[in-house]
Amino acid sequence: MNRKSITILLLLTLALAIIAALRLIAGTSLQQWGLPEDSTIQSLRIHRIWTAIIVGSTLGIAGTLLQSLLRNPLAAPDLMGLSAGAGFAVTLTIFITGASLSVGGASIPALIGAITVLALVYTLSQRKGIIDPVTMILIGVITSVILGAATMLVASQMPDRGFGTSRWMMGNLRQDLTNTHLTIASIIATFVLAITLTQSTSYDAGALPIDEAKSVGLNISRTRITQLLGAGILTTISIILAGPIGFVGLVSPHIVRTLIGPRHKALLIGSAITGATMVLGADLITRIIQTSAGRIPIGVLTALIGGPLFLTLLLKQRTSQSDY
Repeated sequence: MNRKSITILLLLTLALAIIAALRLIAGTSLQQWGLPEDSTIQSLRIHRIWTAIIVGSTLGIAGTLLQSLLRNPLAAPDLMGLSAGAGFAVTLTIFITGASLSVGGASIPALIGAITVLALVYTLSQRKGIIDPVTMILIGVITSVILGAATMLVASQMPDRGFGTSRWMMGNLRQDLTNTHLTIASIIATFVLAITLTQSTSYDAGALPIDEAKSVGLNISRTRITQLLGAGILTTISIILAGPIGFVGLVSPHIVRTLIGPRHKALLIGSAITGATMVLGADLITRIIQTSAGRIPIGVLTALIGGPLFLTLLLKQRTSQSDY
């Protein structure tokens, strides 16, 4: 990485550290701001910061991998249906088994749901072996809508557990996570990031036309598999820890790509940091803004902000395509 990339990554890290510090001392009013004296409250806030960083970083990396895999800057875990697939699989498992929404019990169904939906969208988006970006976006969004409705239908049949599941599906950081849960999630996320960083040169070559990529010795199938599995695993982690949180995986790679450029080594690291900052910042806002019904779900806040931004990006892409 060049000096500019390193400088920007350091600045992004500084921004994350500032948001984390603010979240640690944030109160619902100015009089309540400050480091809490109660060690239990401090521990709860640190856990929430840790969770937000894991969720945001996994979404940022997953978004980068999907955009590279599908060669589409509008690809993201929520828009491609990964989040909806994982959420539906978890909800259906709870309904069938009668179990509670535990971290361990949600892991395998969420991973299967995310990978299955991504493989389906990826397959249906191809036309004569070439991915059609518009078709892919449409299929991903339609799949998300269908699975979202199916999830709500299943949740409505669980009057004793449906409310908790429905609120989780809005995107909320879980409160029942232990140090062990967060440590395991951190190790898996770090491992996936390390693997993707070793493949970053291949991802750069994958941005070339297929014939050119093959001419430089790129194993396209193996590269796509690592991107597919990496995006699925990381999306699963975020779903388990916080439910579906939209648009973070879409926006964070865009921000970093604008600041640093398309090289994947810096892009992956920067997207992880930016995604973590976005989720932690959203949690800070929901902490400050209190309603009579409690905290605003983080997923609702990111959707309200990310939705118009996504529409802007979509219109911008359509305009740029019409210029050719």
